[in-house]
Amino acid sequence: MNAMGGPTVIDLKALSERFDIFLLDQFGVLHDGNAAYPGAVEALAHLKAAGKRVVLLSNSGRRAGPNEGRLERLGFPRASWDRLVTSGEVAWHLLSGHGPEKRIPPGSRCLYFARDGDRTAVEGLDLQLVEDGADADLVLIAGSEADRLTLDDYRGMLAPAAARDVPCMCTNPDKIMLTTSGPRPGAGRIAEIYTELGGKVRWIGKPFKEIYQAALDALGNPDPARVVCVGDSVEHDIAGGHGAGLATALVRSGILADLPAEALSALYREHGAAPEFVLPGFYWTAG
Repeated sequence: MNAMGGPTVIDLKALSERFDIFLLDQFGVLHDGNAAYPGAVEALAHLKAAGKRVVLLSNSGRRAGPNEGRLERLGFPRASWDRLVTSGEVAWHLLSGHGPEKRIPPGSRCLYFARDGDRTAVEGLDLQLVEDGADADLVLIAGSEADRLTLDDYRGMLAPAAARDVPCMCTNPDKIMLTTSGPRPGAGRIAEIYTELGGKVRWIGKPFKEIYQAALDALGNPDPARVVCVGDSVEHDIAGGHGAGLATALVRSGILADLPAEALSALYREHGAAPEFVLPGFYWTAG
């Protein structure tokens, strides 16, 4: 915080001099889903060259592999991060029984929502995919296609499952997604509809603690004082980082790029979380 009690405006190079470990969001910080932001590829390389440990922490409902492949196609060298932890990866391990929880019953029927026909979030799981909520034993919301489907379409598909109190897992809590057509309702908004219909949702991803613990476990549980969370969402990245006991930096790109300062302050109050630092963008300033 600065002397006035607000977040300190800082550039990435100066932020790197304060922290050793960076938990970085990808959408809205590194890229918009279609192209890398100007300077982001170089900035990530500079962090690694400075000896920083970098974990990409994403609310993607897909597993880590497909996300890493997309980053490489967007021009980010694989050597520029240490690990990529997605909410989809965390959920897959939970559903497969690779953890303290009991594995889902073999052959469970799953009503599955994803984007672009992606099936990586359920590959290797003993699930039978169904298209009718009346037949489902589990609802899995990994992605949104709200740029081609209406929210009423989703209500119609979800209502039969909610009426039967079928458990639901949302592996992408983002309520807004960036598309080539502009911002659209994300998977988190679809999961909210499920709760509005009376169903219960288990949320996997930021701002919830499980994904942060998975990232810190992958790093060997370092000193939290040496870790900073960098993201473009107050609701997910800043509130989530604070909930995990970590410092946070808000990047003024992505979904909040054009938000006036007054509206941003209102978001801080709404979510009870303000970042310690604000970055104008994710790029490296020489000098």
